[in-house]
Amino acid sequence: MKNIRFHKTQCGVELLLNVGTGHELQQINPGFNIHDSGVYTTDSFEIYFFKKASGSVVLNQRKIQVRDNTILFMSPFQKRQWKLEERDLDFTFLIFQEDFLNDFFADKLFTYRLLYFYQLDYPLDLPVTGAEMASICEKLTEIKSELVYPKVDSEHLVRSLLYYILLKLNRQYATQHHLPLEKPENNYAYQFKKLIEQHVREKQRINEYAALLGISRITLNKAVQAQFNVTATHLLKQRLVFEIKNYLIHAEFTVHEIAQTLHFSEPNHLMRFFKAQTGLTTSQFLADYQNGTIA
Repeated sequence: MKNIRFHKTQCGVELLLNVGTGHELQQINPGFNIHDSGVYTTDSFEIYFFKKASGSVVLNQRKIQVRDNTILFMSPFQKRQWKLEERDLDFTFLIFQEDFLNDFFADKLFTYRLLYFYQLDYPLDLPVTGAEMASICEKLTEIKSELVYPKVDSEHLVRSLLYYILLKLNRQYATQHHLPLEKPENNYAYQFKKLIEQHVREKQRINEYAALLGISRITLNKAVQAQFNVTATHLLKQRLVFEIKNYLIHAEFTVHEIAQTLHFSEPNHLMRFFKAQTGLTTSQFLADYQNGTIA
């Protein structure tokens, strides 16, 4: 499977960030084909702002209908496949690397605080009004201008505009899905989310993550419940199921191979876990997926 990496020189920019219109995307991202891209990943955060669109994208193993005034959110290494109609297609993309934010913000967990990134429970698209889309795209145009005609303070302006856009979208996403947006009392929930992304293949017990954080299981669960309104166990199991599905669909591993990779003691334990979480056997899930039923 192709993984497309962000290269500043290839993108024609000096920063780990780029903004452009649809016709520019294929120049910097050869994997993007509006008719049928094939499955690929990238190593960047990506947000797509569709002013006009018709078609779909398979993202996070789900088929998302792409319509007018739709915003799509993609996290690094998420597998996706585009099927869009070329007629009347009009969109803008925003691509950036986490290091771009980390170099500027003291908060190294910022991307994990954004509800639409690394999201498995709620949709990865956000419908907006035409006026809202126009307002966002106006700021994206400002960013593009600073990239094309850089000045001494351009980097600071770009980061400020990006920060504004990301937080504004986060507020809107939270409102759309009735998600909590209170200021966290601590960072444990976000640190846990980050650690899951880093260690899910070898650590599947809450106690292991609590130990990494240097806190009790009870403290971790309270922090996750307060911030995400679900238990720590739910987040971990949800992410593990997603990893199993990825291996079934994209790596074509056998259940035995997946069990070994994810450190299940026996393939039967993996199969029971998967059935308990999804209601399907691994074979049923794979058959449904191949028949076009996206779980």
